[in-house]
Amino acid sequence: MSVYNLDITKDRCPMTFVKTKLKLEELEPGDTLEILLTTGEPLNNVPRTATEQGFIVLETTHVKDNIHKVIIRK
Repeated sequence: MSVYNLDITKDRCPMTFVKTKLKLEELEPGDTLEILLTTGEPLNNVPRTATEQGFIVLETTHVKDNIHKVIIRK
């Protein structure tokens, strides 16, 4: 199992989940993706949509200012 990183702090919805979904599709089952994203729509939508599509959101943590880290397992 591998861990991958994705920084979408400069992106806006819906591109935040589009980029997340594309990256998750590259991973093998059991791999995890650590995503940096911002407060607001990305933080609300990316974990919710990932869960709806069958991925497992393991953790959401505040990093600094308006930046958060979401860890998703494929």
